[in-house]
Formats: sequence, C-alpha cells, structure tokens
Amino acid sequence: MNEKYYVIIVDDEYLAQKLLQDYVSKVESLRLVATCSNAFEAMEALKNNAVDIMLLDIQMPDLTGLELVKSLEKKPAVIFTTAYSEYAVDAFNLSVVDYLLKPFDFPRFFQAINKAIGDVQPKTEETHKVAADSISKSNDFITVKADYKLYKINYDDLLFIEGQHEYVTFHTTQRRITALFALKDLEEILPKDKFVRVHKSYIVSFKHIQDLDKSDVTVAGNKVPVGASYRDELLSRLQ
Repeated sequence: MNEKYYVIIVDDEYLAQKLLQDYVSKVESLRLVATCSNAFEAMEALKNNAVDIMLLDIQMPDLTGLELVKSLEKKPAVIFTTAYSEYAVDAFNLSVVDYLLKPFDFPRFFQAINKAIGDVQPKTEETHKVAADSISKSNDFITVKADYKLYKINYDDLLFIEGQHEYVTFHTTQRRITALFALKDLEEILPKDKFVRVHKSYIVSFKHIQDLDKSDVTVAGNKVPVGASYRDELLSRLQ
C-alpha cells in the first residue's frame, strides 16, 4: 500500500510558500495538491480536493487563518505556520495539530507533520480521487475534466505534457489545458506506444518528435528538456 497524505499550503508570502513546498517535497508520504495565497483560495481548494493536512499562515489579508479555521465545518489536520507567537492559545483552542513559529527548520516541520499524520486516515494512490479534475481514456483520446469543463484530447493532437508541482499542462495542437493531476499517474494512463517520459517534468508524443540533441528533444517546434535518466530509453526507441 502506497500511503499518501494530501496537503495544501496557505500563505500570502511567496518565499514562505516556496520554503513549505520544498519541505513538503522532502517527505515521501506527502503530496501537495494546492498552494494558496489567501483564505478564499484555500476554501476553494478544500472544496475541490480531498485534503488531509493544511499548512496555514495566520496573518493574511481579508480573512486570517484563525478565522478560516473557525469558518470550516469539516477541516483537515491544521498546522499553523506564523511569525506571531501571540496567537498560540487561540490556535490550540481550535484543536490544531501544531503551531510552527517562523523561521522554523525542516526537523521542526517534520515533527509537526508526524503529529498530523497520526490524526488522519491515509489515502492510497489508487483510492484518492480529486474532486475538481479527473481523466479517463479510450483507444484514441483522453477526456480531461478541468475548470468545470470536459475536454476531449485526441492522442494525435497531444504534443507534450508538462508537470508543474501539483498540476499538469496538456500542450496540444490547438490549445493548452491545465488540470490538477500527477504526471506519474498520467505516465501509467497514456498508451506507451504513443508517449514517452523524457524528463521528471515532461511526457512527449513519440509521433511529434522531430530531433534530439545533447539535452533537448524538439517536439513540433518546441524544445523540451531530456533528463539523463530518461535519455537511454528515448534513444533506444528512436533507433
């Protein structure tokens, strides 16, 4: 069983977001599903995703982290991440898991995550369902639900897929479609005779490959990086 705990970050400071994203990426059992800059984005993320753990700043514009937690009827395990110590009592009165005072290091973060993990039931890769976006496939196309629309993407029109943290962007001959999904899950879904993983962040259409150099592959005029660990397989398929 591949247990996963699904996390959102809520912080209005860019550097704080990046630090938390880095910390989350270091814990194998965590998967980041959304990064939010305010409480309203967090509400939308909670509505559209099954979230186990929320890393939540307190001082934010319009609605504070404390006010957000108070407003939730059903909430995930909450870890406050804040520069202000004076809210600790109020936070623990809301039954939050932990209270991290900025700046905090990774060992302190990991300690809080372990406490949160003890409070939630883990998901598996097979059973976790994203409420907002989903993907199904047929022999010739996939359908992608994103932005409250259902898109049909023919395999022949799909040039490459770019992974961007918790999102993927489908680059097609007509448009780009961004959905909340994992690139490694797509690698399993897409037909292997038509698509190949060339980088930790890219899957490309074998049909649309034009040329390969030392570090890039050209796909319908687009330069896509090739990772060292993927290069041999790509070369073997091109020869």
